[in-house]
Amino acid sequence: MKRHILYPLLATTLLFGACSKDFLDRTPANKVPNEEFWHTSNDVNLALNAIYNRLSDATYDDGGSELVHVKNPWESWTTEVSSGKIGTDIETGWDYKPIRVCNFFLDNVDKAVMDAELKKRYIAEARFVRAFLYIPMVQKFGDIPLVTKVLTKEESNVPRTAKKEVLEFLFKELEDVAAVLPASYPAAEKGRITKGAALALQARLYLMENNWEQAALTAQEVMGLGYSLFKVNTESESDRKDNYAQFVDFQGAEDEKNFRLGLRSYEGIFQYENEGNSEVILDRQHITVTQSHLTNTLLLDASVGGWSSITPTQNLVNLYVNYKTGKPVDTVSATVRAANYAKADKADFVKEFKNRDPRFYASILFETAPWNSLTKNGGYVFKWPKGKSNTSLTGYNFRKLVDPKSNREQVESYANLILIRYAEVLLTYAEAQNEKSGPDASIFDALDQLRVRVGMPKIDRSEYASQDKLRQLIRNERAVELVLEGLRFYDIRRWKTAPNVMKNIYDVTNGLAQSRVWDDKLYLMPVPQSQIDLSYGVLKQNTGY
Repeated sequence: MKRHILYPLLATTLLFGACSKDFLDRTPANKVPNEEFWHTSNDVNLALNAIYNRLSDATYDDGGSELVHVKNPWESWTTEVSSGKIGTDIETGWDYKPIRVCNFFLDNVDKAVMDAELKKRYIAEARFVRAFLYIPMVQKFGDIPLVTKVLTKEESNVPRTAKKEVLEFLFKELEDVAAVLPASYPAAEKGRITKGAALALQARLYLMENNWEQAALTAQEVMGLGYSLFKVNTESESDRKDNYAQFVDFQGAEDEKNFRLGLRSYEGIFQYENEGNSEVILDRQHITVTQSHLTNTLLLDASVGGWSSITPTQNLVNLYVNYKTGKPVDTVSATVRAANYAKADKADFVKEFKNRDPRFYASILFETAPWNSLTKNGGYVFKWPKGKSNTSLTGYNFRKLVDPKSNREQVESYANLILIRYAEVLLTYAEAQNEKSGPDASIFDALDQLRVRVGMPKIDRSEYASQDKLRQLIRNERAVELVLEGLRFYDIRRWKTAPNVMKNIYDVTNGLAQSRVWDDKLYLMPVPQSQIDLSYGVLKQNTGY
């Protein structure tokens, strides 16, 4: 009925509009011509705020690694990439639209009459966003067109620039903007890009390129800027109802308190009530009511309104070490796990998850795992209904990144999504310093911060005194600390471990969840054939596609 009403109204509007030249000459109410903009600092501020909207999280990206399964190919490119069977029709992040927005800003900002220092800062923020957008592209595709201005139609067919040249540009960009951006902002401007964000992103890029010395030095500079790991010192009433004594052999009340506060500290980093905490270096701001996101829906199971789109694999679960010793655990075989799961009483199945790193319980929902604060009336316990709609294909769901408040109150999630945090900087420093010169006290000090934050013992320095053993520990820490934060896809490629880890994944009943194969061409993604066609062959394809 609504359509029948609207169509005549639309036709009438178009008819009368076509008869009025004055109507056609009006400026659209929702658009401002370029020549009427770029006059004041407010104009520039509004344009810059629009650029911030181009920052996006990388929650799906770890689906291209062994730690995460993304089940729906229409949601993310990582489903096909992880299978290993991809063609040149897949879009894996070759996107110049947001870069053009940054270039448009930079091409026009000098028209505005405003305070010179403020303009300089605004320009630095826009340049940061452009660099942030370029980094995943150059990591995925290698050589890419380096475009630093708005192109005319005649200039639009730009060939791929050598990766080395793109990287040189990005390192210089981040160095320049770090020299301009402040270390912090007044409360009214909290969330804007800081010096720390520029340096942390630069350190990330140095690490990706195995430039150990510069990665360590730059991370160390960030470590001197006053960031700290987020911690809590109390639990909510509903959180206190979660019974972890069924999973952990506590040595008294103090031990249990340390464990529980460690778990709450880690999960609390990402929750709405702790936005902008001491660990956040850069986050994607979400305005309540107007800018929701689907993170809760993508991660949770169907019983609480989720789609189970992004789920943990057994590979990830196996990496969480023993809470008591900080050492790897002995996991059961897939056959034994399946037999244990098949029992009506899940006690034998759950034994495998006993005494794990608190980050495990803060990140993974496994059969019998409690989470009272997730639902309004409490009492939530995870159960895997295999084969049902919107159900995990691995037998696990993610708890990390879920904001329980919005789920409990049955409203959209508006929690800011963290893009860079201090824990990553500590891990960047640890890895780079170890690769550069082997174990030293500063590396253990950085890693111990992560362990102590979650109530675990410090690392046994004598046991990890060799560079190789410490390397494996650091890589494990990166996995469990940073999973779902979009870095594992790049880690297994820069470490060249992808051929060893990108294998078939199975659920807890030992059923095939996804078939995966590895081909070395997957170190780089294919340039979309549609882009090659649009360039009339100026763009060339990566080897193997």
